[in-house]
Amino acid sequence: MVYNEIGKTGMRVSNLSFGASSLGGVFHGIREDEGIRAVHTAVDNGINFIDVSPYYGHLKAEMVLGKALKEIPRDKFYLSTKVGRYGKDGVNTWDYSARRATESVYESMERLNVDYIDLINVHDIEFQGDMEGGLQKVCDETLPALVELKKKGIVGHVGITDLQPENLKWVIEHVEEGTVESILNFCHYSLNDTLLLDYLEFFEQHNVGVINASPLSMGLLSQRGAPAWHPACQELQAACARAAAYCQEQGYPIEKLAIQFSTSLNPRIATTLFSSANPDNVLKNIGYVNEPMDTQLVKKVQEIIGDQMFSRWKNS
Repeated sequence: MVYNEIGKTGMRVSNLSFGASSLGGVFHGIREDEGIRAVHTAVDNGINFIDVSPYYGHLKAEMVLGKALKEIPRDKFYLSTKVGRYGKDGVNTWDYSARRATESVYESMERLNVDYIDLINVHDIEFQGDMEGGLQKVCDETLPALVELKKKGIVGHVGITDLQPENLKWVIEHVEEGTVESILNFCHYSLNDTLLLDYLEFFEQHNVGVINASPLSMGLLSQRGAPAWHPACQELQAACARAAAYCQEQGYPIEKLAIQFSTSLNPRIATTLFSSANPDNVLKNIGYVNEPMDTQLVKKVQEIIGDQMFSRWKNS
């Protein structure tokens, strides 16, 4: 496992890290005991960065992760969670107010069984961009509330997350330098889309660390295929399905190629988050990272995806 610093935070994290969304049953149902073992398997095998959110599974992911973390020494992992996006009884809700952000941090700590959060993020800022106050509210209200918690020693560092990298750039440009210490962007440094590369120089200029998420592009780059709720167009889904079938014919699962691609080519990206509630899959993915990548197969897969490379979609 390779370890990189997230920006200037001092957090040196494994280049493959554990996204806990699966613990909330986001992709399919899970067995809680198996999910807890998946967390232990990740940490026992060198992964030291774990990311979660109260939104995943509508609190379930944080609760399951909290049960796992009770049994792991605190110095074995860095923990990241989020504020702003929530859900209850299957209904999505958003609240980027300062008061709710502050309350949310304390609630998350209780569910996670910790008294300190290493990295706190404003979750999926594009949704606030669609509401009254727009992204400026993230700058004027949400982020200052989190910075205040940082001053109190409740959280270590402050970041923002979004599917759209242009939103991340806009917020960084509209807050005091150093407010945003990291960004988390997903589905834009994967086999079918490397848009994130266009923004790396900007983030570096502002000492902002870069976290990549979803090397499988939320299931597009998998033998199983994208879930029914996936926001990608049918043309992109079909192209990725053809690429997955080709990889299978070569005896090289597209999941393996996707994980390798996202973790091996650009050291300026501190870490790539993947999510699995299956301990066997966790071990498999760690193994993939330590094997050489078939660069010719990468070229072939991208040829198959063809004009659907960089196809954009809106978060949902």
